[in-house]
Amino acid sequence: MNPPGSATTPRPAADSLAVYAGVPAVVLGAGGFIGRWVARALADRRADLIMIARDAARTGQVLDTLGVRGRLIEADLADAQTVHQMLAGFGPAVVFNLAGYGVDRGERDADLSFRLNRDLVDAVCDAVAGVPRGGWSGQRVVHAGSALEYGVARGNLNEDTQAEPTTIYGRSKLAGTEALVRRSRQSGLAAVSARLFTVYGPGEHDGRLLPSLLDAARRRIALDLTGGRQQRDFTYVEDVAEGLLRLGAAAAAEPLANLATGRLTTVREFVETAAEVLGLAAEQLRFGAIPTRPEEMQHEPVDISRLRAVTGWAPATGIREGIARTQEPGAHGAPASFDDAQDALSGSRRARERRGAKGPPQATEPGCGAEPHST
Repeated sequence: MNPPGSATTPRPAADSLAVYAGVPAVVLGAGGFIGRWVARALADRRADLIMIARDAARTGQVLDTLGVRGRLIEADLADAQTVHQMLAGFGPAVVFNLAGYGVDRGERDADLSFRLNRDLVDAVCDAVAGVPRGGWSGQRVVHAGSALEYGVARGNLNEDTQAEPTTIYGRSKLAGTEALVRRSRQSGLAAVSARLFTVYGPGEHDGRLLPSLLDAARRRIALDLTGGRQQRDFTYVEDVAEGLLRLGAAAAAEPLANLATGRLTTVREFVETAAEVLGLAAEQLRFGAIPTRPEEMQHEPVDISRLRAVTGWAPATGIREGIARTQEPGAHGAPASFDDAQDALSGSRRARERRGAKGPPQATEPGCGAEPHST
């Protein structure tokens, strides 16, 4: 078993993504944690880029920091009909759907979950199916799914594992994936849903594990944590963006793929690695101070053989390197630009200060996903 932070898979030359040069590409949710990195990766490959977000002013500031150039449009991504009309008018060769709702604890509107996580996917597929692909030979729709679609499923998770989601978020994300897979198999639409696991890196939301550790290191305070025995597939955000582009560039692909490292690391090992990188003292880490959430997933390593077969690639950034890159000053667009509602997360320092909270902050540890949002 490789130690935390190690990686052995060679990374193919970045030139293999040069196929995106001049390709009309749309990113939905371009201001979110992962969406901004997908937008940057496409801009770096000189795609003809259109980015759609619900708050163009805030998203524009983030994308400017990242050096992303393209057309930015504000739209309500929960309005599937409007998105359908916009996409039909743009005529994209490929759409990357990074919009979503429900991963944060404050996002609990069931109707909105299904509108953004299921209905939007169906609308995107329908719109793209009516647009000629031109000379583009890759996938027409690349959708960000979630590990929480698997729910309480155990064992070595592969794409044929029976999904057993237990949360509204997991069920609505699964419904979106099923809509895409159904459309792909019935009509031949080239589309893929990539199930993302525990994504971390610059721009991650306040209150999640790594931002909380960074905050504790910066302010020299203690941090309440669970015992940290749960295992997660920690995947660096820029690797996730690259993986989505690689799946999108594939001429032939199954409509569902796991996008992860294939290596499990306990939360405690991740925290201890971060402590070494960030200079946190052992007494600052209050392991066992908060209970483990009942919805935590328990499974064996994630099977990424399909990802490797389709792309010839796997995420290569080790945990130590990813954490070090995240803490760099002004790390590529961090901190993120989020809605005011997101400040209300239980672990958010800003929210705690507003409420006058006492005692050490608590980290929102990964349940299996730092998935995209419709920012």
